[in-house]
Amino acid sequence: MSTSQTVAVLGLGTMGHPFAANLVAKGFDVHVWNRSPGKDEDLVAQGATRADSPAAAVASAEVVISMLSTPEVTETVLFGDQGALAAMQQNAVLAQMGTIGEEATLRLAEKAKQEYPAVVWLDAPVSGSKVPAEKAQVLVLASGDEERGKVAQPAFDAIGKGTKWLGPIGAGSRMKLVVNAWLIMLMQAINESSILADHFGFSNDDLWSVLEGGPLAVPYMKPKLAKIGSDDYSTEMALEWGLKDALLALDEANADQLPSLKRVAEVWQQATDDGLGEKDISVVADFLRKSK
Repeated sequence: MSTSQTVAVLGLGTMGHPFAANLVAKGFDVHVWNRSPGKDEDLVAQGATRADSPAAAVASAEVVISMLSTPEVTETVLFGDQGALAAMQQNAVLAQMGTIGEEATLRLAEKAKQEYPAVVWLDAPVSGSKVPAEKAQVLVLASGDEERGKVAQPAFDAIGKGTKWLGPIGAGSRMKLVVNAWLIMLMQAINESSILADHFGFSNDDLWSVLEGGPLAVPYMKPKLAKIGSDDYSTEMALEWGLKDALLALDEANADQLPSLKRVAEVWQQATDDGLGEKDISVVADFLRKSK
């Protein structure tokens, strides 16, 4: 793929960095900005342009990808001093891809509509974590004005395996929380199944060998069992961000109808409070194994 389209990526964390890398590799003119220095050095070496502010990053961009951690950070980067929205071109697309929940998404989208009506706001989080992002295999959960948002489709195609358009702004964020709630509970089941297997004298390889090839063999499970078995908790999805998503889902839905997710959030909060928040969500197995 080769394109003359200019794309700005704001936020070069676990997901934003591979997004930018895939865009550079596929011939886009990529401008990058990150709050903390140093995360863009390899991208610049590959051909990306470093910007010293969000405004500078987006000035010539047709598509802007915002991949930031929280609603507060997102609002500051987009609306604050040297913020992105004021510097964006007319009819440029702002794809807000961070998981910030429906309430914040709708509030910020309405604020953008009132203050910057010429900018096309898309609510477009993704299904997938670090490894799928590196392999351009995430699924974009897009919502908003699909017709005006088509400008962003080449960029979406470069970073993912497909785009699912779900309806008006907010739908993407709602589906993201559903998907992540399933992921969080699945990961807790993997953590506890690994502990139970070990209790009965089986290795994680033994467990997978029984499941492999059958209907219970979820592909996500095998590499997570491998991480647990080798005590490798390098981050694919950080525990603190998994907890954030669980709490968002519980806050925006009826928590009484989600007792399992509520309990998992309590356990993950304990593990985070124990200093494990920056490690992969599979670290909960180790946390529970060591619990009295």
